[in-house]
Parts: sequence; structure tokens; C-alpha cells
Amino acid sequence: MDTFSFLNNADIASVEDLYNQYKENPDSVEESWRNFFLGFEFALQQYDGDKTKLSDDESGWCLQKEFKVIDLIRGYRQRGHLFTKTNPVRKRRSYSPTLAIENFGLDKNDLDTEFEAGNNIGIGKAPLYKIIEHLEETYCRSIGVEYIYIRKPEVVEWLRDKMESTRNHPEYTAEEKKHFYYHLKLSVGFEEFIHRKFIGQKRFSLEGGESLIPALDSVIEKGAGEGINEFVIGMAHRGRLNVLANILQKPYLKIFEEYTGQEYDESNLLGDVKYHLGYDNTITTDSGQDVKLNLTPNPSHLETVDPVAEGVARGKIYHEYNKDFNKVAPILIHGDAAIAGQGIVYEVVQMAQLHGYKTGGTIHLVINNQVGFTTNYLDGRSSTYCTDVAKVTRSPVFHVNGDDIEALVHTITLAMEFRQKFHSDVFIDILGYRRYGHNEGDEPRFTQPLLYKAIMKHPNTRDYYARQLIQEGIYTNDQIKSIESTFNEYLEDKLEEAKKINTVHLDHFLKDIWDKYRKPQKEDFESSPETGVAEDKLLKLGQKLTTLPENKKFFKKIYKILDERRKMINNKTIDWALAELLAYATLLDNGYPVRISGQDSERGTFAHRHATHVYLDSDQKYFPLKDINKEQDKAYVYNSPLNEFSVLGFEYGHALTNPEGLTIWEAQFGDFDNMAQAIIDQYITSGEEKWGVKNGIVLFLPHGYEGQGPDHSSARIERFLNQAAGLNMQIVNPTTPANIFHLLRKQVLRDFRIPLIVFTPKSLLRHSMVISSMDALVNSTFNEIIDDPNVDKNTVNKVILCSGKLYYDLLEQRQKQKNYYKTALIRIEQLYPLPHKQIQHVLESYPQAEEFIWAQEEPENMGAWHYIKNQGIHPGLKHIARDPSASPASGLSEIDKLKQNEIIEKALNT
Repeated sequence: MDTFSFLNNADIASVEDLYNQYKENPDSVEESWRNFFLGFEFALQQYDGDKTKLSDDESGWCLQKEFKVIDLIRGYRQRGHLFTKTNPVRKRRSYSPTLAIENFGLDKNDLDTEFEAGNNIGIGKAPLYKIIEHLEETYCRSIGVEYIYIRKPEVVEWLRDKMESTRNHPEYTAEEKKHFYYHLKLSVGFEEFIHRKFIGQKRFSLEGGESLIPALDSVIEKGAGEGINEFVIGMAHRGRLNVLANILQKPYLKIFEEYTGQEYDESNLLGDVKYHLGYDNTITTDSGQDVKLNLTPNPSHLETVDPVAEGVARGKIYHEYNKDFNKVAPILIHGDAAIAGQGIVYEVVQMAQLHGYKTGGTIHLVINNQVGFTTNYLDGRSSTYCTDVAKVTRSPVFHVNGDDIEALVHTITLAMEFRQKFHSDVFIDILGYRRYGHNEGDEPRFTQPLLYKAIMKHPNTRDYYARQLIQEGIYTNDQIKSIESTFNEYLEDKLEEAKKINTVHLDHFLKDIWDKYRKPQKEDFESSPETGVAEDKLLKLGQKLTTLPENKKFFKKIYKILDERRKMINNKTIDWALAELLAYATLLDNGYPVRISGQDSERGTFAHRHATHVYLDSDQKYFPLKDINKEQDKAYVYNSPLNEFSVLGFEYGHALTNPEGLTIWEAQFGDFDNMAQAIIDQYITSGEEKWGVKNGIVLFLPHGYEGQGPDHSSARIERFLNQAAGLNMQIVNPTTPANIFHLLRKQVLRDFRIPLIVFTPKSLLRHSMVISSMDALVNSTFNEIIDDPNVDKNTVNKVILCSGKLYYDLLEQRQKQKNYYKTALIRIEQLYPLPHKQIQHVLESYPQAEEFIWAQEEPENMGAWHYIKNQGIHPGLKHIARDPSASPASGLSEIDKLKQNEIIEKALNT
């Protein structure tokens, strides 16, 4: 790890034997030991006294002592964080063994002895007491650091040299200290003002963690100097208003309006509490650089915003900065209980270095209140630190006393420099406290009497630092009072101004990106725009998609698949996989980026897509979609890690920055959207109504009853339909290759964006009937409803409406009946918004029909039935479904077949 890592835990007696062996024959010992002994003998030559008279015993004694001091240095680097002064309000737990010199075979008689080991910490040959002083100040004062476990020596050495060369305590000028105080004045003064003026109103105060504001200011200043143009910040509600006001420079007037206002100035905006809102702004740093700051909106579901912020950062890096990770940096601000308790944090950390999801390193800041809602930290985690998740990726962790603003600024600027150099995550645990309860109406002393006895006596960070600056002669007491009162008067003026305004204007997140996209209207979903593509273009792109590099070899079945696809193109018949790929290819050919992400998305869960082909003699891949034309390099298909929660959050964030492109998340099975329900409920379906945030993400959810058990059947159509309102999304269950082709194209080509939920097929991917003509891709469009082309409408007495795979099951059975022409099968491809006019037009075209049925595979209490019933399609509409059930489907395929046959039999013969 470091220069002397080979000495770690070495047995002194064994080292002496090795040294004697070295003296007899230097080449007989390993190179690292040989180099060490060379250095040791050089040190002996500098030994005070008569060097020629040193006996073997004396040189052995020197060697032992040097090793013990080196071991002591190693101890401080490895365990110094356990013995710091980082906690402003609690006495920290004790750990054993301590760093007392007696635990390293040294004693007080050695304190004045000079040791060459001082060179190892950059101070040269030095007395032991000087070495200890240096180590104590570096590793055991206001900053504790965990980094020795990092496996890359160059990273360890870089961190070690940066910290030990400054003793983790650099000197700041008077002007710099005034700058730190200025931001503490803003941070503390803002919180105190709101506490006085809006008594009892929730704001999730930053009080106890106010040093976050100068810390964020410092990381932005440092990052701008390191070349960063944008920061993407994700954080929960605690301290959010302070960050909005004093970092993103959201006007105080706007924040006060959100306290005093009575209604929004947008009629279709339901809004959210003020400490959930997002904001973006361009600020100018003290050095004169313009930096864009983006604070993503978030719900109360702690840490769900983490992957969203990462996705926003990734989207900006790829689509605005030509994949330059040095230009955009994500900052995630966690609570101590949340970072330790929420599994989404682990998921996001695991994604940090993955090719499809990396963002060049994230700055993780922890506002460590040392208490959850009411739960003591000892009851909130099993790990030593709340930040121990950082060790998953062997990221460095700094623990900093939040009251020591200069130590925090030093640490956070070091972290920013580290991120830019190594493109790795770094964690800063800011130990503070929470002055009030979980919210300002809470009484924390019910559960934390001892802690809050200490907190109530503790001065805030501003006043703490002000006393220091007065002692240093930088400010006088009167100057401090004047600075604080002037700021308070300014806030008073803004509040009085806000009281005169009744309506609240919500600044939409990423407004500059989304301004050109309008709001959809009901009429937009009654019919679809033209999305056909010329046949010669489809034939040319089809050739591209089915051609492999001649100088490479691939798995033999790949050749067979591509041969079959070429035959389809020549015969002008298109299956699902080919239609999907052609949709992507046509978009890419016109300059629209496409990104698909999910478990096994490259091949496809059901081995239908084959968007990539792996070379037979390596793990390299060929992406036909990346080879559409010379100008195009915007096709990204990634196999995601085995989770849904963070990956869907990431893709939602990516889609926020990329409205002109197609961003798709694909579930391995549609049922697995269960694991991402918070992202669906809190962001995808409600984000625009709460925050005014548009998004065009596409969800592929494989759905259909094929006897694969309860966890591989239903993508829970009913859940999406229950959340469908106000044109917040489009929900479809397409059944033809042509429809998926046009659907994907129109998602990008129309001039508005809403999330698209697609219930995709499984068995239908290879069904002989699921074929579209080339003409349907050329001269058609997306069909919201598909009428029955095979019946005489004047003889039909029964109309069955259905959606998805069940149509083909009904069709096959109907063809076996002699009177099939008396029953019409109508497919509802678009479930929401339901195309009422088209449906009524089709139903009215069956003048002899007496019976109207909605048929579905799902149990009666699931699927689309209750939604369809409430739409008033037809007053006499009946339904046929599985019996109500708590579980979506049976675990036995034979029972599933029996139930499916019952549905078909009832639908066609009752």
C-alpha cells in the first residue's frame, strides 16, 4: 500500500534474521526488503557517534526501534480516525488498543530519540515526540480519515502526501477566513430568521449542520478551478431551503412567497412542500467563473434522489460535454441514518464504476445529526460508521468536526481535487447535531434527553467561528454584530415584499432544456402523427442491422438469427425484434440518441433483441446500432446491474437531460417493477404535477400469462392505471411489430414528452401470427385501437374487447369454431389515455351486436377491468377474468392453462 506496506505486522525477530541473511548475501532477499535494508544502512552511516564502533547488537536495536516507529506511523494512518476530536456534542466510543506508544513496543525514554522514520511522514529525521505530534495533528484532531484499505498504491500515496504535508491543517489568510464567516452568517442567519418568523412551520432546519453551506461553496469554488462547468446536487429535505437560498442563490423573496402564498400561478400544478422542490441556476464564483448548479427535486422517500441525480449528471456529461467527466460532478448529500439504512445507497455506490452508469466520481456529503427520526445512532446501524458503505468501492472517507469550519473546507477541497484526479467517489462525514426534533414541531427530549441537554448549551457554528476570528483580530465584536444585523434587516425587507404577493410561481427544473416542449392535449391521444419511413430507407437500415464485420468471428447461432432477419426483410415481413431495432435505427439515422438499459437488455431477457454481438475470441462486442452512419455515435445499450430501484431512477434522471432522445428502462420481467415502485410513484407518474418536471422515459415491462408463476406474469397494469390522470403518462399494450415501431418513433418525433409505459410481450416475440408487413412500417402509424379485419360487421352479435397477448389466444380458438364470424375481437392498444372517440366509432360499426365483453387474463381485481368499467365505454359491458386473487397467477403451469382456457371458453361461448 504505502512505501513500507511490506513491514505491516512483521515479526521483529524474523526481520532480524532476514537482515542477517541480507548482510551475508543481499541478493538472497526479496527486492523490497533489500531496498529497505539499503536505506537502513544509509541511516546507520548518519548515526551520531562513532559509526565504525556500532556492534551487531546495537544495529539490531536500531533496526527494531525504527520498525516500531514505522509500525506506530502505520497505526495512526490505519486507526487514527478512531481517536479523533470530531464529535462536537457527544463523547465518542472508546476503542482498544489505543495508539499509545507502549502498544508499539516503545516507551517514554524513546520520545527524545531521533528516528529516520520521520522521513516517512515528510519531516525528516526527528525525535519521536515530534513524529507523534505530526501524526496526532494529521489524523486525530478535527479530521479523521479512512483510506489505507484502498488497493491502489498511487491513490494511497497521493492522499497520504496531501494530508501529511499540511498536517490536515493548512493556513488560511484573513480574507479567506472572512469568506468562510460570510457563508456561516448566511447559513445560520437564514435559519434563525425563519424560525422566528414562521413559528412551528416545517422546514427541516439545517441548524447544527450549518457548516454545510461554506463547505458547498468551497467545493464549487475548487471544482470550478479544476475545470468543472456544472454540478448536479441530490439531497433530501434537511437543509434544502438553506442550500437553495445560499448556494443556488434562489431569491429569498421566492422562498418567502412559498411560505406566504395562497395559490400557484399554474392551474394544472398541484405542487409540493417547499423543501422538496428543485432548482437550477448559473452562478458566478469568486474567481469569476460561471458555474451551472442543478438541485434535483425529490420526495420524502430518503435517498431515492441519489440515482436520479447520477442520471442527470450522466446525461449532461454525454449529451452536453462530449463524454468529458471533468466537466460535470454530482454531489449527493445524505443524512447519517439514511445513508446507513437505505439500500438504494448501496445500489448507487455499486454503479459508480460501471461503464453504463459511471459519472466520473461523486462527492458524498453526510449531514451527520447522530440521530434518526427519534432513533439513537446505536440503534440505527451495526457498522462503526454511517459511511461504511463507502468501503464497497474502497472510497476514501473523511470524518470532520462540523464546528471546525477550516478543517471542513480543507477536507472538501481535497475531496474535490481527489475526484478530478482519480474519478472516484469520496465521502465526507460532517459530524454535527440537530438542534430541534425531526421537524420544528417535534420534541426531541422525549427520546434523547441527554443528547439535547448538550445541544441546547452548544453555540452555533457561526458564533463559534466568530469568537475565533475576534480572538485572531480579524473582526471586532461590534463588526460581527453589524454584519449579522444588516443581513437580518435584508431578510425582513424581503419578507415584507413577499407578503404582498398571493400567487406562487414555481421555477421548473431544467427549464432551459424543456421550454420547447408543449403540454399535451386530449386530442393528441385520439390519433397519432405520421411516423412511417420510406421503404428504401428501411431496406438499407435492415442491411446494416444484419451485417457483421467480415474479419471477426461470432457464435454460430448469431449468423442464423441474422440470416432469418435478412429473409424477413427480403420478404417484407417484420417480426417484433426487427421492428424494434428498425425503430431505433431510423431514429439514430436522423440524429436522435437512443439509450436502453436493463438486466440483459443487450441480448434481451428472451433472447429476441440481439442489439450486440460478442466476438467469439474475446469479450469485445459489435453494436450494429452504432454503425448506422458515419456521423452517428449515440446508441447505448447496457446490461444493468441486478437491481431495478437505482437503475430506473438513473434512467429517469438521464431522460430529464435528454428530451430529444429515447431513454428506455427494460425490466427483466414486468413484475420486477415492484422493486422500483418508489421511482414510479414519486417521480414518473407524479413528477410533473408536483414539480412541473416533464420526462419522456420509456418503460418496457414484459407482461403476459404463460404459466411461469406469479412473479413472471403480471407487470401490474392496474397500478399504472390507478395513477393515470391529467395526461401524466401514456400506457400501452401493443400487439403488433408495426405498432411498437411507430410507438417508439412517435415518442421522439412529437413535440411534447410524457412517460411511456409499454407492456411488452414474451411468448408473442416468436408467435407465428405476430408479424407485420413492411408496408405497415411505411404507410401506417400507431394504432390506438385495432378493429377486427376478419368479420362481417353486419353479422356480428358479440364484441369482445381485450388487450395484449389474450387477443391471439382468443383468435386461435375462434378460428377453430365454425361460427367465428359472429364474434369480433377488438384490441385496445392504448389503455391510457383511452381513445374514447375511436372506441365509440368502432362499437357503433357493429349494428347487430347485442353483447359487449371486456376479457382479460388477469384476476378480476387486477388488470384493466375496473379502469375500463369506470370509463363508460358501453352501459352493458360485461367482464371475463380470472377469479379475484391476492396473487397474480398460479405457480403450476397446468393450473394456469386451465384458467386461461376457462377465460377463452367463457368469452367465446357464453
